[in-house]
Amino acid sequence: MTSSPEREFVSAHLDDLHADLDAWLRIPSISADPARTDDVAASAAWLAEALTRTGFPTVEIWPTAGAPAVFAEWPSADADAPVALVYGHHDVQPVDPPELWVHPPFEPTRVDGPDGPELHARGAIDDKGNVAFHLLGIRAHLAATGRDTPAVTVKLLIEGEEESGSPHFEALLAEKRDRLACDVVVVSDTGMAAPDVPSAVTAMRGLADAEITLRGPAVDLHSGSFGGAVPNPLHALAELIAKLHDDSGRVTIPGFYDAVRPLSDRERELMSRVPFDEQAWLAGPAASRATYGEAGFSTLERTGARPTAEVNGMWGGYTGPGHKTIIPAEAHAKVTFRLVSDQRPEDVGPLLRAWVAANVPDGIEAEVHTPPGGVAPCASDLDSPHMDALLAAIGQAFDTDPADVLFTREGGSGPEAAIVEALGAPLLFLGAGLPTDRIHSPNERVLLPMLYRGAEAAAHLWRELAARRAG
Repeated sequence: MTSSPEREFVSAHLDDLHADLDAWLRIPSISADPARTDDVAASAAWLAEALTRTGFPTVEIWPTAGAPAVFAEWPSADADAPVALVYGHHDVQPVDPPELWVHPPFEPTRVDGPDGPELHARGAIDDKGNVAFHLLGIRAHLAATGRDTPAVTVKLLIEGEEESGSPHFEALLAEKRDRLACDVVVVSDTGMAAPDVPSAVTAMRGLADAEITLRGPAVDLHSGSFGGAVPNPLHALAELIAKLHDDSGRVTIPGFYDAVRPLSDRERELMSRVPFDEQAWLAGPAASRATYGEAGFSTLERTGARPTAEVNGMWGGYTGPGHKTIIPAEAHAKVTFRLVSDQRPEDVGPLLRAWVAANVPDGIEAEVHTPPGGVAPCASDLDSPHMDALLAAIGQAFDTDPADVLFTREGGSGPEAAIVEALGAPLLFLGAGLPTDRIHSPNERVLLPMLYRGAEAAAHLWRELAARRAG
């Protein structure tokens, strides 16, 4: 282990990070729960106060038609300094089912784990931990460089509705585009491959969703009198869903893969460098008995770099106690599609509607509802000077050569593509999460040493970005 002024400052002020995160995590800012509206507002207010206390001269709470976002700006005194915008979110997922939590979800609890001390709470890493390390990181940057202002102008935009699909975020971006103008976007809502594997996310998948409704008879019918004589919507739905993938795990919707940008040999080689124990993954975070997916691709490629179609729910007919012998009038399914570069969410609906229409039997009426919007996929430029700065920052925080920082892809989706499209700035990802952090699940946790390294990497990043602009 080497040392640096940034690391020494972070190490000397860990109590500040712990106190901030403990206080913030106690606020149950669940944006999906209308009963928690005041808590989401309180979360924004807490963050605004913390940013002011950290030293940001401009801190504002931006209201939206839903939950508030927080904006902060700390201009650099250097006239030609680049501008970096940090994106994250302060809302959290619901805690259901609460009985599966070992510790109360909004009472932060320290636990000694096999890889070091852990902090358990809802939002510990997704995304309050990832945002909180920037409070310490910018202080470490200033202390290490002896500056009164950062080497780059640092802006933060921390939204309050990411866990609810960011329904008002694009409108906020359009309204505040001038205030948010930047040279690079730094997303802190992701993580790394493993505690001892320094890595950088380089892409996130997009998302499109749909609800399929099949209608048969006008009313529920007696299965003894009409069974075998009229079409059953549940049978039709089961057949339809079974046709969604072929025997090789590929989505069968015509045109679905037309816009997919193939993985290059270089990208596949870079992904293959990431250490991955498939059996440990199955036994651990996947909690599954076997792998499954598109033939010809590794598990990491399937989860981060290939498009998917998943059935999230199916229902219809009678599901109460005992039995009710009916042919139901309707059957329903919710389906989501994860998208990769160059797919567009608005293209999925027409393809799905045409496929459903071609695959339902006579006597069944189909309706496919695709909400407007969706999430576009996004990716970083692997060869940009911004990426060089990020790799150098992560390398210093992990005591490794920047060339040894691995590239990973995030299988989830967020509003990052909307930020890029609105602001026209390139994208970097700096997060401290791990695949084993149980985000969106009971007993969410963060490995505290990862937060410490995240804070240090952020401190290095502002200096590295400035150096590349100066060069």
